[in-house]
Amino acid sequence: MQLVTCPTCGAEVAFRSPALPVRVCDYCRTLVVRCNQGAQGMGEAGILPFDISPIQIGTEGRCFDQNFQIIGRVRWAWDDGAWNEWLMLLADGSHAWLGEARGQFMALREVELTGSLAQVIRRLMNDTPVKPGESGNIAGQSYEVADIRTVRCIGCEGELPFTAPIGWEALSVDFRNRDGRCASFQKDRHGPSLYVGHHVNLASLQPRNLRPLPGWSLPAYG
Repeated sequence: MQLVTCPTCGAEVAFRSPALPVRVCDYCRTLVVRCNQGAQGMGEAGILPFDISPIQIGTEGRCFDQNFQIIGRVRWAWDDGAWNEWLMLLADGSHAWLGEARGQFMALREVELTGSLAQVIRRLMNDTPVKPGESGNIAGQSYEVADIRTVRCIGCEGELPFTAPIGWEALSVDFRNRDGRCASFQKDRHGPSLYVGHHVNLASLQPRNLRPLPGWSLPAYG
């Protein structure tokens, strides 16, 4: 764990991951970016609205055949709703995302956009429109486009691989697979990225340190 001083309020800011550059200050919500000279502020993170997720910073569990700890979150919204993307710090020091929408979860890891890519992915990278139902081969599996939407960041917390200012917009495209696998393409001001993984349920993650919620009985494993 590395400790730095928030350049805005002077509070102590702790980084659990040695690789991630950004941490939201818990006191003033400054986006703190560590650098060779220490740390600098890169704006302010939006205040996260209340939601009924049982996941929280510090939740632990098991995914991708290794233990993980939740260390960050970005909340995205579009015209008809919102969802969470929780950042998992895996035991080997790598990172993965746990997407959560309406009580459903997807575990995703980023893959390189190199080599032989599906035509539908190349079209998305080139800003050529695609439609739901179109299909393509991603990471050796057949997928079809489930939905396409323009989304915006409405808040973030914890450690992140990027700054996530409020109002940041991105193109988000979800893919589905008949075998329970899933994929997600995103393109924003930094460029395109692709993630692949699988659907999971809360119990299969073997979670601990879940967040108590009014009217919900915390499961024994939580």
